[in-house]
Amino acid sequence: MPIPRLRCYRGPVLFSYGFRPFFLLAAAYAGIAILLWLPMYEGVLSLQTTFAARDWHVHEMLYGYLPAAVTGFLLTAIPNWTGRLPIQGMPLLVLVLVWVAGRLAIATSEQIGWAAAMMIDVGFLMLVAGAAVREIIAGSNWRNLKIVALLSILIIGNVAFHLEAHFRGAADLGIRAGLAAIVLLITVIGGRIIPSFTRNWLARQRPGRLPAAFDRFDVATIAASIAVLALWVGQPMGNVTGVALVAVGVLHGARLARWAGDRTVPERLLLVLHVGYAFVPLGCFLLAAASLAWIGPSAGLHAWGVGAAGTMTLAVMSRASLGHTNRPLHASALTQAIYAAIVIAAVARIGATFATDWTLLLLHVAAAGWGLAFLGFAVAYGPVLAGPARLAD
Repeated sequence: MPIPRLRCYRGPVLFSYGFRPFFLLAAAYAGIAILLWLPMYEGVLSLQTTFAARDWHVHEMLYGYLPAAVTGFLLTAIPNWTGRLPIQGMPLLVLVLVWVAGRLAIATSEQIGWAAAMMIDVGFLMLVAGAAVREIIAGSNWRNLKIVALLSILIIGNVAFHLEAHFRGAADLGIRAGLAAIVLLITVIGGRIIPSFTRNWLARQRPGRLPAAFDRFDVATIAASIAVLALWVGQPMGNVTGVALVAVGVLHGARLARWAGDRTVPERLLLVLHVGYAFVPLGCFLLAAASLAWIGPSAGLHAWGVGAAGTMTLAVMSRASLGHTNRPLHASALTQAIYAAIVIAAVARIGATFATDWTLLLLHVAAAGWGLAFLGFAVAYGPVLAGPARLAD
């Protein structure tokens, strides 16, 4: 469905479409938050938050930056799904301010109290879910209500995170629930856009083998992912969980192989989507090993968190920013450097679990790669997001 025409809008360009402020804020905050994390980890810096340092880091990645990136995508995609006009202007500004308030509330929760911080923080996702439900129902686009179901898991996981952090001193279930929701979002949305974008480009540029069409295999992979991730959230350890994670990892690997990613090497804007998705099965295999007590869970958690989520958000944000501002869909040298930085960050963070003699160095490499990737995106795409779209040829 073609992108709907916008309402008559005379305000700042930044608030003319949902992807503009949220992609910029997500990238800037992701970069800043990770650069704050290492000094906190090393005890050099502290915030006035009720969260322990590790929990602040995990929370602001899972329930801070990622919801902003997801919101930017949804506020742009839903008008395409429903044919309705996008949210812009004052309603969009309100969503942005609530998200910012959530970040400030978490950072100052010692002053305002954990319960108030939780309500402000969770309020953002509830507003986004409410807006999504309204638009999807108004547009009679019932099949996309499943995206709202995944947002609901994020909301529940965020509430659980706050409750665990307060009453138990550390979050556990809330971390797994949030990460499972993100992996399912990548599974569902990635399964739509990766083969679609790949097929369109290959049909124009490199005739030959095309990605397989969505079929029962994809449905089975999604269904298996839901079941296995639910099992992992509730019971992360054990032989059954380990075997189940291996099985679903194989399904994701086979699914990725059906999308002809090897043929996209000349166009990095496409290749990076395949690379990002590849971290989903890798995370399954690493967490399977953790479930069997062969390794610690950190490698698998970061394969999903840094590798899959980090790479996919940068890939989607860069492509959507270019496409929705009428710029050529091609990865510039700077964009390719951003992609390289996030992949290096993912590999270094996973490697820090295994190369114990080099853990601290690899943590710094991972933080530097992540910071360069997201702050690089904010600098490179800031003018694109805050400036007018180019006139169509």
